[in-house]
Amino acid sequence: MAERLTHADVSAAPEPAAEDRPPKEVADFIRFCHRRRPAAWPELYDVMCGIAARREFRGWGPEQLGERGLTFALWGMPRLATWVRVTLEPST
Repeated sequence: MAERLTHADVSAAPEPAAEDRPPKEVADFIRFCHRRRPAAWPELYDVMCGIAARREFRGWGPEQLGERGLTFALWGMPRLATWVRVTLEPST
């Protein structure tokens, strides 16, 4: 017999693992970009790239963001998408 899911099972979102959370400064950058132009992923990625290229957040470019673990490289997309999700999702 299939196990029945209760409402609590479905609505309880697990707490993101520590490695899924961005450093505070990166979360601040993500929020800054989203406030500047409220967009969903992946459009927000383009916004973030532009803001970094123009050094509009604390004068930081891609190099300074990279020092904090944020990369715009293709291999870093899964982590960046996760960081955006956990940063911008409403807390319960």
